[in-house]
Amino acid sequence: MSIKVVDKYLKGFISQSELDAEWKKIPEIVEVIKNKTGAGNDFLGWVDLPENYDRKEFEAIKKAAEKIRKQSEALLVIGIGGSYLGARAAIEFLKSPYYNQMTKGAPEIYFIGNSFSGDDLADVLAICEGKDISVNVISKSGTTTESAIAFRIIRDVLSKKYSAEEIRDRVYVTTDKARGALKGLADKEGYETFVVPDDIGGRFSVLTPVGLLPIAVCGANIDALMDGALSFKKEYDANVVNEATKYAVIRNVLLKKGKDVELLCSYEPALRMFTEWWKQLYGESEGKDGKGIFPASVIFSTDLHSLGQYIQDGQRKLFETVLKQGEANLDVKVPFNEADFDGLNYIADETLHNVNEKAYLGTMLAHTDGGAPNLIIEYTKRDEKTLGELIYFFCIACAVSGYMLEVNPFNQPGVESYKKNMFALLGKPGYEEMKAELLDKLSKQ
Repeated sequence: MSIKVVDKYLKGFISQSELDAEWKKIPEIVEVIKNKTGAGNDFLGWVDLPENYDRKEFEAIKKAAEKIRKQSEALLVIGIGGSYLGARAAIEFLKSPYYNQMTKGAPEIYFIGNSFSGDDLADVLAICEGKDISVNVISKSGTTTESAIAFRIIRDVLSKKYSAEEIRDRVYVTTDKARGALKGLADKEGYETFVVPDDIGGRFSVLTPVGLLPIAVCGANIDALMDGALSFKKEYDANVVNEATKYAVIRNVLLKKGKDVELLCSYEPALRMFTEWWKQLYGESEGKDGKGIFPASVIFSTDLHSLGQYIQDGQRKLFETVLKQGEANLDVKVPFNEADFDGLNYIADETLHNVNEKAYLGTMLAHTDGGAPNLIIEYTKRDEKTLGELIYFFCIACAVSGYMLEVNPFNQPGVESYKKNMFALLGKPGYEEMKAELLDKLSKQ
């Protein structure tokens, strides 16, 4: 296992007695998760997924991915929230944020249907003009508005480019196994389908077909990804005191100390989308009943030039969790320059990984001196096995942390409010009375 939680920089911020008080809760919570007896237990299917995933469907995913890689120049992935964040995070973690510019014959992968921006969708369509494309639409119900609109538009585009038989060969649907608008359409049109499990919520679904098909299309080894998740699961099963429960305990102690904002920090730009996935995972799981830690993210050293001042000297309500990479996948050295016009010869022949390491150490010391606690999560390198471990680590820690807060980590009642307002304002049938109320309210603003 390559993940290690390092807490040595928290001295002076939290005490052992405070940690001990929270650790007392952990054995019971671990049993609740294991036995699936807590709030939201109907959505704990991800806990055993690394062991009992559907091997037949898994092989079908690999076969579909290979087919897409051979017949298409671009894959359009339609989904929002958990239906796209995990897959995009994985592709950038394993390949690069510049994956689409570096594919060398493999399909470019574009994620759409995650906003209402016509500009954004039009840009992707322009990029794909003249290219052979495949589509993976991901939605349990098929009626999630952002992705449903995008799929309607893409189906129209496909109808002008391909025959009905060709479209059937290029559309892949990840949806409910038995019901819903999208499942009905897929059955009618003959699209190949993959299942969104009933007992796994969107933000926990990256290791299901929701994430696995796009990840496989980028050429990643999804067998190694699942092996990594299984590796951490075995560690978690064998030890109540493990890296995931340690992370959950520490962040809840910090919350009780008034640190209600967590910055997930990485010094690798390839983790930017991973931090976006983490923000949904923790924000949607914990932010309810007036509780929770607000999840935010930064990429250092880049964001030190925009947010560093606040982190150093602003309100003392935040703590940093640093994702620290042990090895560089590739590295570059600083060259020697005879003129030394920039005064950098003192680091000539240093690798950028080493420079990055010193930036991390200098930042950590400055921020802890300034009153911002730093918790470090070390991982070895960016590969499939490590990513599987990280995904499972954060999912387990999120469940434990949510139960420590005494909330249901697996529901999201708050996200429905804006949808109802939007439906009413758009004139959806059945919302007429609500529309009148909202228009009257807006007129008085």
